[in-house]
Amino acid sequence: MTEPIWSRQWQETLAPINLLNACQTGTATLTRYANAFYIPFLLAASYFNRVEGQRFWQRNPLDNLAAYTKLGQMNLELVDRALRGSCSAANQFVQSEVNTAMEAFLSGSPDACSRFAKRINTLVEGVAYTYPKAIDDIEAEFGFHFERQPAGTKIDETDRFELYQVLPRNLKTPTRRDGKPLLIMPPFVLGANILSFLPGEGRSYAHAYADQGIPTYVRILKDVETSPAVQLMTSEDDARDTRRFCENLKGRHGRAVTLNGYCQGGFAALCDLLSGELDDLVDAFITCVAPMDGTRSKGLAQFLRDLPVVFNDLSYGTKILSNGNRVADGDLMGWIYKLKSIEIEIPLLVMWRDMLLVANNNGKTKGVGKTAAALNYWLMYERNDLPMEITRMSFASYNTPISADGILPVRLFGRKLALKRLQAKKIRWLICYGLNDDLVEPETALAPLDYVDAEVTPFPKGHVAIATSWSYPDSAYALHHRYPKEGTRGPVRFQLDLQDDTPDPSR
Repeated sequence: MTEPIWSRQWQETLAPINLLNACQTGTATLTRYANAFYIPFLLAASYFNRVEGQRFWQRNPLDNLAAYTKLGQMNLELVDRALRGSCSAANQFVQSEVNTAMEAFLSGSPDACSRFAKRINTLVEGVAYTYPKAIDDIEAEFGFHFERQPAGTKIDETDRFELYQVLPRNLKTPTRRDGKPLLIMPPFVLGANILSFLPGEGRSYAHAYADQGIPTYVRILKDVETSPAVQLMTSEDDARDTRRFCENLKGRHGRAVTLNGYCQGGFAALCDLLSGELDDLVDAFITCVAPMDGTRSKGLAQFLRDLPVVFNDLSYGTKILSNGNRVADGDLMGWIYKLKSIEIEIPLLVMWRDMLLVANNNGKTKGVGKTAAALNYWLMYERNDLPMEITRMSFASYNTPISADGILPVRLFGRKLALKRLQAKKIRWLICYGLNDDLVEPETALAPLDYVDAEVTPFPKGHVAIATSWSYPDSAYALHHRYPKEGTRGPVRFQLDLQDDTPDPSR
């Protein structure tokens, strides 16, 4: 049957319309991706200018020349890596689409051209509209949402933190009143909600404990923007508040607490333990992907070492709030992590990856999986500014190594923090880390093993896999399991064995 002339004319008209729409939508969308990268750059530039407006004139001119020359070289290297990342994105697009485009246009078939143009338009519209909507829609499912829990789950609070009990997802599951209590200390910058990733989907680090009947509690930092006590918080305040919560939990359950720190929360928890403030309250310790000696990092520590010494200063990342208090800018800290991996974080490449995520090979949108949406919601909306004193503690750990005799590069209450104190107090320690973690590399998480004994459990994948992939109870590395192949056990199993006084079979 001969194709009607009007149909061919329509197909010939539709192809350029779809391509034009794809170009317009793609340009606007790329601008959005670029803004997410360059707005923090503008913030960084404003902070830099503010500080240098004072310090530049106080330094020797030759020192300024050397520092700015080195900074310029570093910027050129970043530009080179960014260009290589953009070329990689362009190359991926060419390999994926150009052959199909050439076949369509050389065929002379209006229908083939129309299908190709529609595919490109669908790819672009998917990342422009489908993806952002999926990210916004996941908010109701992502995170703790303690407001939905029954009354009484808020156990205690200080001027800086709130203490909540995490209930089992199935409220018919009993929590052992005589069980061994677990206190989770989340990361500061990335917030607590990553540890309750998608509880409705069975992906929640905190609920992995609670669902086993373990008395599970999490320490939630109050809003730094509206809480002056948080803005001015010191490491000593952190230790005092942790002691108060541990006293509360030991009193409730009659047993010593297991302290559990994730990422930066792990380093803070270690400092609290070594200060002596938690003596006789805590007898077990779990850390997950926690940076214990940042100087061993191949990424961030190297980035800091490449900076001219005069610019390796927290003042260049300090935000001044309306009340005059100073905090470390969380968005800027997140941007630093992008800079260190700029060749894979450049906007064009990120946009191309997202386009592939939301469309299949036929150009039909798959929608966006909840895991991808929740991860991006977390990355977009969950960054927090940090109290300056807490930031200085982490900053010190990335600039000064643990000493030869196992002393951390920070002090609490004027006391040295010696790793060997954990063994003296007979605190059992499980260190969990990601084999492919490029944020807290294995060397950084395992640094304490040079000074003390600890049980170690490696997990496949990267920095948040323990909280996202492996918190799922049916996953290959479910946290309540033993892993016979590796001869290790997950952190929930570690806690269950402690609760039941079961010795580690591998020891």
